[in-house]
Amino acid sequence: MRTLKEIPCGQTVRVSRLSGEGPVKRRIMDMGITKGVDVVVRKVAPLGDPVEVTVRGYELSLRKADAEMILVE
Repeated sequence: MRTLKEIPCGQTVRVSRLSGEGPVKRRIMDMGITKGVDVVVRKVAPLGDPVEVTVRGYELSLRKADAEMILVE
């Protein structure tokens, strides 16, 4: 199982699970990242933070720590 942080630019993956707890997990879900949704990795900053993705038709920037909580397949 890989995390969203490990995915290179240009790849599309499907979210299989969120590993966060409490308010952090709720914030990620409120951004539209839920189990079964497709995520396209658009850009990764030079030091890996933030990661720019497309979810449900809109652009979203995620911190590296948040991207590590999103397990994908």
